Amino acid sequence: MAKSQLPGPLHISQAIEELLKTQHLKPRFDEANVVASWERLVGKAIARRTRKVFVRNKVLFIELVSPSMKQDLSYHKSKILEMLNKEFGEGVVKEIVLM
Repeated sequence: MAKSQLPGPLHISQAIEELLKTQHLKPRFDEANVVASWERLVGKAIARRTRKVFVRNKVLFIELVSPSMKQDLSYHKSKILEMLNKEFGEGVVKEIVLM
């Protein structure tokens, strides 16, 4: 009788990653991480002037408190996108919309 091969021990992060993939939860998890990391990534000054941050279909929507802040941040969209790709991997966020 053949003995079944079980995979070796996994690190907890690998096990969680596999669970997220098999349950098709990875995109939602990544989106939640982006939102939760907003203040850490852009700093407290910008985060305090942000009303709402959410991700839908790989688009990061950022609602800001003032038109001038929206204008200022529009110059840095590519830098923010680059930071997000570096932090969370390519494809988690593909576009940024400022509101």
